[in-house]
Amino acid sequence: MHTAFFLLLGASLTRFLLRHPGEARTPWIIALSITLALLYVLGPVLGPAAPGSARPTPRPLVWLGGVVTVWMVLVVLAPSFAWCAVPLFYTGLRTLPSRAALLLVGLLTAFVVAAQLQLAHGGFDPNLVLAPPAVAAVATAVFLCMQRQAARQRALIDDLIRTRRELAATERREGTLAERQRLSMEIHDTLAQGLSSQQMLLQAADRQWDADPATARRHVRTAESIAERNLAEARRFVHDLAPADLAEGGSLEEALRMLAARESAAFRVDGAPNGGLPDRVQSALLRIAQGALANVREHANARAAAVTLTYLGDQVVLDVADDGTGFAQTPSPSPAGVRGHGLPAMRARVRQLGGTLAIESVPGEGTVLSAAIPLEPQS
Repeated sequence: MHTAFFLLLGASLTRFLLRHPGEARTPWIIALSITLALLYVLGPVLGPAAPGSARPTPRPLVWLGGVVTVWMVLVVLAPSFAWCAVPLFYTGLRTLPSRAALLLVGLLTAFVVAAQLQLAHGGFDPNLVLAPPAVAAVATAVFLCMQRQAARQRALIDDLIRTRRELAATERREGTLAERQRLSMEIHDTLAQGLSSQQMLLQAADRQWDADPATARRHVRTAESIAERNLAEARRFVHDLAPADLAEGGSLEEALRMLAARESAAFRVDGAPNGGLPDRVQSALLRIAQGALANVREHANARAAAVTLTYLGDQVVLDVADDGTGFAQTPSPSPAGVRGHGLPAMRARVRQLGGTLAIESVPGEGTVLSAAIPLEPQS
């Protein structure tokens, strides 16, 4: 539209110079044409900052008033400049509120009609009267339609941005909750279990300190060893690294063997892995084994326990079995103050990796816990 304005201005000036050479008004026409061009060039600096603003600032209004005034003077002196009104329609529509812009379009259209009738030298031509209003109406309708579409697009973009921000906030909240759940499982399977074991060992040492000092000291040394491992686990939490057993042993098999030895349980490996296990899988299986053996120690009253790691090609299975008291597999609410986070934490770990957790137990016949985690095929 800016290009069209300068083309029409140049064409109008050229037509005037060709049709009216050497007239007294020629210097004025040239000076006013240059002034109008310069004013129009200043539009990006002095023009509207927000198209269609309900309350334009004074500076754009002064600029628009100057452009329209110079153009009107040109039209009075040389009616051929009337067709520069079409780009000015859009300038007014962009600068003024809707009602004021429509009044300005009507005023410019009236000037165009008057100029066209003046060029007809007194002859009446219906096209000269009807064509300018028709052009003004089409230009106004096109601009208003584009403005409404742009407003709808802006509203849609705002909705999308707002929805994206809400989604990001929701994801952050979900991530926070997931991290809290992960930390609660980590603490339960390591620090809480270790502290519970220390408490049991120290209580046993206190009871046997006078009657059997050697056994009491052995309990104290075992509690000290557990405290040392808990300290290592706490340090790992700070750095968000793998479990301490994995960091020391270097593999899941060695970490499980060390864990089984501390808990006086047997350990066996069946099959061989098809490539290395992902760190998440190794960490989850070790945590599950720690929680299961802690349950055996605290609740099962078992004489023996066994840990078996089995590789089946497309999945890895961890079994923890004991010959303890077992329990009836009927869900019942835990009393207030009793820890019951172990099995839900194990299920959550397995579920996060797409696996399954099965528990088989009969009162008086022991318990078998089996965690199966699928493995991605090796490329």
